[in-house]
Amino acid sequence: MDLVVLEEIKRLKYRYLRGVDLKLWDEVAGTFTADATANYGTHAVGGDGKQFEGRDAIVGFLTQSLGNGIITVHHAGQPEIDVDGDTATGRWSFTDKVIVPDHKVIIEGAAFYEDTYRRDHDGVWRMSHIGYVRTYESMQSWDALPGYRLLANRWAVPA
Repeated sequence: MDLVVLEEIKRLKYRYLRGVDLKLWDEVAGTFTADATANYGTHAVGGDGKQFEGRDAIVGFLTQSLGNGIITVHHAGQPEIDVDGDTATGRWSFTDKVIVPDHKVIIEGAAFYEDTYRRDHDGVWRMSHIGYVRTYESMQSWDALPGYRLLANRWAVPA
């Protein structure tokens, strides 16, 4: 097993998650192949996920649904990555927290990502598919949390 390739794929996933959380949309776009597909958010108790075809559609969805004003934190670990030449598959455990100040809601959840990767013509690994299936999702209103106070970076919450 090529440990350098494994590390490149791990760094790719971490770069994607950091880019989403910091709203670095150009950097997020760079983590996908042009023809990438996505299947986001099959809910734990049924419900349909959102499916997208093409890097622009994926990044457009992320920008619109998680853009400024929404705070996110994503953690992924326990990667199971299998490499076959210039393609690879990966399974990741992940947890996330989404804070929506305009609606005074906090959403937390966990899931397992099922991704595919491809080494592009420039030699860089990118995601050719990203998707996950939720194991749980919970939602809380700030009204249910007496004394709750949110302090966030200015870039995260518009003034």
